[in-house]
Amino acid sequence: LARYYRRFIEGFSKIAKPMTKLTQKNVKFEWGDKQEVVFQLLKQKLCSAPILALPEGSEDFIVYCDASNKGLGAVLMQREKVISYAARQLKIHEKIYTTHDLEL
Repeated sequence: LARYYRRFIEGFSKIAKPMTKLTQKNVKFEWGDKQEVVFQLLKQKLCSAPILALPEGSEDFIVYCDASNKGLGAVLMQREKVISYAARQLKIHEKIYTTHDLEL
């Protein structure tokens, strides 16, 4: 989600560097204080202006969703501006559903 909206966060690549290093080949995944600080900072930036906007009148809304075998995520947008984010873990009985069904 954050990488999709990186264009709205000034200096995203520099901020996220401690986390993106963990995705490189032959690098052991070790979550430390640096990664946690960066993660919290990116969460804060994603939930503050200019990222989030207020809905405007009766303009059409667009919902983008993503599902995996672990959880669901969604973004409510209007006129290419993010109105709200939503995410949750799947319940035990939902884990048998296909990704397609979860995204409906």
